[in-house]
Amino acid sequence: MAERYVLSIDQGTNSTRCILFDHRGRLVSVAQKEHHQHFPRPGWVEHDAVEIWQNLRRVVPEALSDAGVDKGQIAAIGLANQRETTVLWDRRTGAPLGRAIVWQDTRTAPLVEDLGQRPGEAFFLERCALAPSTYFSALRIRWLFDHVKGIEQRAKDGEVLFGTMESWLVWNLTGGADSGLHITDATNASRTMLMNIRSLTWDDELLAFFGVPRSMLPEIRSSAETYGEARSLLPGVCITAALGDQQAALFGQTCFSPGEAKCTYGTGSFLLLNTGSDVVRSRHGLLTTVAYKIGNQQPVYALEGSIAITGALVQWFRDRLGMISSAPEIETLARTVEDNGGCYIVPAFSGLFAPRWRSDARGVIVGLTSYITKGHLARAVLEATGWQTREVVDAMNADSSVALQQLKVDGGMTADNLLMQFVADVLDVPVVRPMVAETVSLGAAYAAGLAAGYWSDLEVLRRNWHRAAQWLPDMDPELRESEYDNWQRAVERSLGWVRPPRSS
Repeated sequence: MAERYVLSIDQGTNSTRCILFDHRGRLVSVAQKEHHQHFPRPGWVEHDAVEIWQNLRRVVPEALSDAGVDKGQIAAIGLANQRETTVLWDRRTGAPLGRAIVWQDTRTAPLVEDLGQRPGEAFFLERCALAPSTYFSALRIRWLFDHVKGIEQRAKDGEVLFGTMESWLVWNLTGGADSGLHITDATNASRTMLMNIRSLTWDDELLAFFGVPRSMLPEIRSSAETYGEARSLLPGVCITAALGDQQAALFGQTCFSPGEAKCTYGTGSFLLLNTGSDVVRSRHGLLTTVAYKIGNQQPVYALEGSIAITGALVQWFRDRLGMISSAPEIETLARTVEDNGGCYIVPAFSGLFAPRWRSDARGVIVGLTSYITKGHLARAVLEATGWQTREVVDAMNADSSVALQQLKVDGGMTADNLLMQFVADVLDVPVVRPMVAETVSLGAAYAAGLAAGYWSDLEVLRRNWHRAAQWLPDMDPELRESEYDNWQRAVERSLGWVRPPRSS
């Protein structure tokens, strides 16, 4: 009998990937295609949802072909997706009503400021456990209603559907305008500001406040259960899982016990700490989120520290400044110098996320002297990721009853040994990377395989986890704290850059 596999779709901020995994959690084949990033105005970031769907239609057959596998060998399909990115589309035709507004987009900043004053953070924290931020989907829906003529009325008339990327792709995979499934999972719904964090249902008071019609929202389902069969690309194969990408990475890292944490280093970086069945309210700038929900089991929650710009800073260094020709070159360039030369880069391109949540911040480079070379700048780029991680871990330790003992890491930036050593140094805890670095895709596969019976339980998944690399802290404590103080002083200089418009 031919071996069977689980197919994972990872629809990320920069690309769409299709990966096949075998029963031991090993990567069998991968196909990937980038999509365009659109920046129509400062602070605006958009994607073409149709382009992303077309890219998925290319990468799925490529991954199967490379592995010599046919669709009959696919046990289940799981999806992971960039979260909060907002798509509105026509229920009848399936055509998007404009480009998707990406999670990094800051156009809703004036609305965030208004919500902080009326009705205030407490109203939202009590219901969805999220304070107003440009990060979340509800504000983007409201912005579109306020700025695109006719969309709000069409939504009230039942003609418009909303979804994050997993909703958009599942809808297209299962038939699109011809009876496609309009669903989301609890992890993605928990990032909209529209879902009640305890009941895992759309919250009437939040819907009324934002003026969002219930009819445009997808049905909230568990992260792992049988949703339905694909009718396109892989007809007859069951779709059995969907998770936001960072929750998928937590699952792929097998952080199934309270107190276990992971950080995914990609375009942005996201540190999640499993808090079990407890809805832990952060007092230090972290987010409370649904970590996953398996079938009919109780939901598992997490604290999350979201960092907007990490890998994106390396891309900026490469594409906008032209200092390097490929991302891996930054480590080589950074190793040409012993330290940062007194230079610090705060990449507040879209404001600052956790733990500060300052949409008025903008990027700064401080400490420039004639001594500074591009090597020092390269090191400052990498160190910015380390220091931002330190800020989040400090907040997490303050909120949690147990201090972090080890950090599991994954994502493309973990290939940079200099960076990973720096993270271990500034956190003063071991940093470990698993054999399979693509844990976002692996987590979606694990959840799908569990729901389909391909894997029997969580312990089987734990046994699949194997360490590939480890970095142990090796920095003088006085130097660590001195450098951290310099970083915090640099951050202070990034704040308050965006000022409200003067009244006439």
